[in-house]
Formats: sequence, structure tokens, C-alpha cells
Amino acid sequence: MISNKLFAVLLSLVIHQYSFPQDAFAYLDPGTGSYIFQLLIATFIGGIFTIKMYWRKIKNYFGNIISRKKGK
Repeated sequence: MISNKLFAVLLSLVIHQYSFPQDAFAYLDPGTGSYIFQLLIATFIGGIFTIKMYWRKIKNYFGNIISRKKGK
């Protein structure tokens, strides 16, 4: 029961904190846009490479199965 009360107090503190937001005084640096662009390009190229590697494994797997059936 004590843990339920503690959870309720912590939850109310979190809700109170987010109910009254403070000013952040933050900005995005001009280099941030290029960094995000680099991340998108790297993710795209990494995804293509990953698909390529798995495609080879699938192709080799089925190629081996077909060659075994032809050999019998």
C-alpha cells in the first residue's frame, strides 16, 4: 500500500511539472539541419546494404536447395 501512495505522489508531481511548462530559450543550430540530413542518408544507405546482405543469404539458401534436388 505504501508503494501505491508513493506512486500517486510521484505521478501528481510529474503531472504538476508538465502542467506549467517553462520557457526553454533554445534554438536549432544551422548545422543541425545538415546533421539530420546526414543521418537520413546514412540510414537509407545502411538499410539498402542490410537488405542486400540478407537477399544474398536467401538467394544462396534457395539456390542450394534447388541444386540438391537436381543432383538427386
